[in-house]
Formats: sequence, C-alpha cells, structure tokens
Amino acid sequence: MAAGLTRQRRKLADNDGVLAWAFLAPSVVYILALVGLPFILAIAFSFSDVTGGDPTFDWVGFANFSAIFDDPVFWASLRNTFVFTVISMVLIVIFGKILANILIADFRGKWVVRFLVLLPWTTPVALSSIAWLWLLDSVFSPIDYVLRALGLIENNVYWLGQPGLAIGSVIAVHVWRLVPLAAVIMLAGMLAIPKDVQEQAAVDGAGFWRRMFEVTIPLTAPVIAIAALFGAIFTFTDMTVVQVLTRGGPNNETQVLTSWAYFRGIEGSDIGQGAAIALFLFPLLLAAAIAILRAVRRMEVS
Repeated sequence: MAAGLTRQRRKLADNDGVLAWAFLAPSVVYILALVGLPFILAIAFSFSDVTGGDPTFDWVGFANFSAIFDDPVFWASLRNTFVFTVISMVLIVIFGKILANILIADFRGKWVVRFLVLLPWTTPVALSSIAWLWLLDSVFSPIDYVLRALGLIENNVYWLGQPGLAIGSVIAVHVWRLVPLAAVIMLAGMLAIPKDVQEQAAVDGAGFWRRMFEVTIPLTAPVIAIAALFGAIFTFTDMTVVQVLTRGGPNNETQVLTSWAYFRGIEGSDIGQGAAIALFLFPLLLAAAIAILRAVRRMEVS
C-alpha cells in the first residue's frame, strides 16, 4: 500500500503538466484577486450610478461615458497622458542607454556607482516625490538657491506653478525614477553580447560610435524595446508624481487619466465616472504593449 502510494507521488512529481499548473496556481489566484476582480468591478461601476454616499447599484447605461466625453478636463488628461508617456519613454531610453554604457565600463568603485544609480528606483515613489516637492518649492528650493548663486536667475522660479514648467517638472521626475530600471535592463542585454563580436568589430577598424550604432544597438534592440515598454507602462499608470507635485494643477494642466479618475471617483465620490475614466487606460495600454511586443518579435526573427 505504502509502495503504491510512493509510486503514485513520484508519477505526479514527474508529470510536467501537473507541476506546471501547481506552480502557476498561486500566480493565477493572485492576479485574479488583485487584478481580475477589481477590473470586473470597474466595468460594472462604469455602467452604474454608484457614489461614495450611495453604494446601491443602479444601471445607467453609457451615461457616465457620455458625461466624461463632454468633460474638457478628461480630454486634457488624455492628451497629457500621451505627452507625458511619449516624451518620458524617449528620454528614458536615451538616458538609460547612456547610463548602461557607463555602468558596463570597468572602473574602480563601480559597485558603489551601481548602488547609487539604483536608489531612485528602489526609493518609494511617494517619498521620492515629496523630496522633489521640496526641491521644486517656490520659496525654499535649493535649485533656485544654486541658480541665484550662479547669477542665472534673480527671483525664485515657480516650477510647479506655471503650466510649461510644471509639465516639464513632472516629466523630469518620471524620467529620473525610471532611467535606472531601463539602464539595468539594457545593461543585462549588453552583457549578453559575445565579446568576440565587439572584438572583431574593433579589429575591423570600427570606432566607438560605429560599434554602438552597427553592433550594440541592433543586437540589444529587443531589450531596449522591453525597457521602453516598462517605461511606458509605469509612466502611463502612475499618478503619485502628479498627485504629490501638482495635484493636476495649475488649472488641470498636468492632469492625467489616473489622477483625474482618482479625483472624480474617490475625492469627488462619483465612483461610476471614476471607473469609466480608469477603463480608458486598459485599451490604450493593451495596444501599446501589443505594438511593442510585435516589434520585439520581428527584431528577434530578423
């Protein structure tokens, strides 16, 4: 009896299909509980009149979507979301590549530099955003103090009080946070390039820039695309930077979809409209992810 039970256990342990489902089950449960269920609730709430004061579910059809389509702040938030994401993604890829090239070089104290580079990514986003809120303060900003000491400005700059500067500040903080992640991803791709390829290119007379654009970048293009995808997702879905720095101001000039969904759904207690606004993130993110992953697949095939 015991021998038969042992053989049955060994048979199950050698079954790849059973093991695959056993190892995937916790992840599936986690995703369904923390992603799937809230997503279904968001869809249901977007077709209802649920509010913070009245949680009863009453079907209203597309009334919430019609209301947000008539809201100019929604369209401004949608535009800002695309602007922030595209500009941030381009800068993240560029600076991430530059930083990866620095980190791959052999110099003393490289591990200390790598540790310091990762700090912006490992620091909680709320904490780092609060630090930037002080750095960009209109009265006590140390950046303004340095600029005044250098004679570049006479009076303090309202970094978060003027539309153009506020948008630039939010983008700068996003880039500062995500460049280390992109650099680490690209660094892993660059370390995977065989040294023989680089050495052969150098023997053939290729200089640094030629090796960069004809060897390194083509071979790491799929990894660069993945870094860009992560940068786009984290920028597109993040509201903490906007919430801490500007709260969407001045005059909703830095409002994004996530922050506007929070303001309408949570602070404004209109959960139905907040859910409808948040749902616009899903198709846009899905389209961006599919486009980038298809480009990665074509790169790998070619």
